[in-house]
Amino acid sequence: MTITLYSLCGTDAARPFSPHCWKVVMALHHKGLVFEERPLAFTAIPTVENGASKTVPVLRDGQELVSDSFRIAQYLEEAYPDAPSLFGGPGGEAAARLVEGYAQHVVHGAITRIALIDIHDMLDPIDQAYFRKSREERLGKSLEEIAAGRDAAIAALPAALQPLRHMLSFQPFVGGEKPLFGDYILFGALQWLRITTGSLHLPEDDPVSRWFVRCLDLHKGVARAVA
Repeated sequence: MTITLYSLCGTDAARPFSPHCWKVVMALHHKGLVFEERPLAFTAIPTVENGASKTVPVLRDGQELVSDSFRIAQYLEEAYPDAPSLFGGPGGEAAARLVEGYAQHVVHGAITRIALIDIHDMLDPIDQAYFRKSREERLGKSLEEIAAGRDAAIAALPAALQPLRHMLSFQPFVGGEKPLFGDYILFGALQWLRITTGSLHLPEDDPVSRWFVRCLDLHKGVARAVA
């Protein structure tokens, strides 16, 4: 039975950009599962699966419907135990929660201040209106006010990634010698930055940049194909 992943795109459906959806794309490939990705615009999300979720990713696997990227990873681990593990055991799952918190509370904030206007410009007019209203309410500033600090946000990005850089001084992936879901959490964030702005805004010789390239090469380069 076909697995369907609902993800997020702008005007160009060939450029899905959500960090949370990229976590799941990489997790599905990690498990070796065949799936169909259906990118949706922001305002189209509530129209699928009888309005089951206002956000993506949403995964349909037969009778199972799962939302939230971490819950989807847990579901895949339980439903497909014979495929390569996403967590490497309960300890890895617990550690991935820490990585998720770091990504969402530190890395995503840094990227938002860089990419906000770029994301807005990728959207159709109806989605631009939704995006502007929702983000300005959430952040307490206009998109233009946030964009005025873009250069400072780019300059601050390396410091926000120092915990990842520290880990990579000991091992090639967050998961150790091979990637696990913790890698995909942070990869999703930087893939979001890369697709929306066209750059990582990091030096090529930065350990984070080198790790990101290793992730782009995973699973036959599926993530590299989207730019």
